[in-house]
Amino acid sequence: MTAAIKLSAPATREFWEIPVLFEDEHWLALDKPARLPTAPDADNPGRPSLMKLLHTAIADKKPWAAERGLEYLNNANQPDDDASGVILLAKTKPAFVDLANRFSSEKARLKYVALVHGEPQENQFEVNAKLSPHPVKPGVMRVDPQGGKQATTRFELLEVFPRHGYALLKGEPLQERAHQVRVHASHVGLKIVGDEVYGGKPLWLSRLKKDYRLKPGREERPLLARASLHLEELTLPHPVTNESVTIKSEWPKDLKVALKYLRLYSAAG
Repeated sequence: MTAAIKLSAPATREFWEIPVLFEDEHWLALDKPARLPTAPDADNPGRPSLMKLLHTAIADKKPWAAERGLEYLNNANQPDDDASGVILLAKTKPAFVDLANRFSSEKARLKYVALVHGEPQENQFEVNAKLSPHPVKPGVMRVDPQGGKQATTRFELLEVFPRHGYALLKGEPLQERAHQVRVHASHVGLKIVGDEVYGGKPLWLSRLKKDYRLKPGREERPLLARASLHLEELTLPHPVTNESVTIKSEWPKDLKVALKYLRLYSAAG
């Protein structure tokens, strides 16, 4: 089987080569790129989405789909549009029903990493805050103590950059509500870098490096301009063996580069 799946959107002249993280006769786990929505965007139907691209490729019998004999794929989890990392797909309807049951019964464990503005007061903490869609902002979630659905996220401090006011967190949502990690982090004053929907700002090298100079005629691009959220690990029981399966995704390049500069210029004093 191919180690990566090639997808293209001719209308927007975009191309993706998406690594396969795990595969057997029931599941296909991919390393979702940042900024590629999982599902089609109703407000922007021309924007490519991962599931639409996959389904089109299956219908067109692209080589990666034909060699697998694929006729069906459905996603068990739905990472946010900006987020990168593990996305788990079922190859058959029975496999999808099984995965849906495992996710709804909280048998799946998801671990995210996120770069945030600020520093938590504790190395480990938990946010319990019910969530619901925002009443006047489509596609945005909010904390709603009365009408929201139960949501709990456990956070762990991985690294801190006090000189510049940033921290790296691990977030483990016990449910999979839309935007759960983003909203819960923002709710306790830890805005995710690049997540402008919930108050985060891009990360600029010029804010970190004292003697930063841009070449004439050049425009600075942020180190991180999207929500710096990455689903690095997904663990759940296998449908046949019931043994625990852990699927991991390497941190994306933009997050690695941002952390490299934060470490460099935080240490510079």
